[in-house]
Amino acid sequence: MTQIIPTAEPFLFPGTSETGVLLVHGFTGTPKEMRWMGETLNREYGFTCLGVRLTGHATRPGDMIRSNYTDWLLSVEDGYRLLSGAARRIVLAGLSMGGVLALTLAAELPLAGVVAMATPYALPADWRLDYTEWLSKLQPYMPKSSDPPGTGWFDPDAWKEHVAYPQNPVRSIGELKKLLDRMRATLPGVTCPTLLIYSRDDRYLPFGSEASMNYIFDHLGAARKEKLLIEGSGHVLTRDAQRETVFRAAAEFIQSL
Repeated sequence: MTQIIPTAEPFLFPGTSETGVLLVHGFTGTPKEMRWMGETLNREYGFTCLGVRLTGHATRPGDMIRSNYTDWLLSVEDGYRLLSGAARRIVLAGLSMGGVLALTLAAELPLAGVVAMATPYALPADWRLDYTEWLSKLQPYMPKSSDPPGTGWFDPDAWKEHVAYPQNPVRSIGELKKLLDRMRATLPGVTCPTLLIYSRDDRYLPFGSEASMNYIFDHLGAARKEKLLIEGSGHVLTRDAQRETVFRAAAEFIQSL
């Protein structure tokens, strides 16, 4: 019986360049949200592109509940080890929590660069975040938003094809907090070139796009760090209306390394 949600499978696109791009999806998301980016970077620029599936994602929400943030880090590290057999230089490109994972591992792995998109730096203060392990036994899931489905998307057709878990596992929110804590502690150790991409119209980033972008930018240890703030896109930058702008900016940054 199929375990992975159809169209949400991991992917590998072999390229002609010595550069490989490891693409990492977000919290409750799937590799599908990174596939168009991988296809574009491979087809138009020759990069070898690997899209990983984080532990507990793209199957069923109960699998995510059983996973820890360290499992998600290991999923990315596994992808790095695989891709290093096909590419001499590796760039990590992550969306949302995928950007958190990329920045966290950039302090530990010998990367050529990082592209972090729509990446949060923290969750809003809430006493429940320290007790999600127990609270999840009473309420395993919570709604992602009270807004109507599709709110915040600029490309309605892309939203209709988007694949993600419909609710947030409560225990996993606690794991995300632990991961964010670790990322903030390691940001000064990120010395590889880094590009941050955000949308001014992202309604789902805690504290807003500019605050998130500036916090991460100011705490990075990299000598070369760049930021790009676009408009006309929601949180899923790699699927929404300005995706081509995002792909082009990422490709030009990667080519310059």
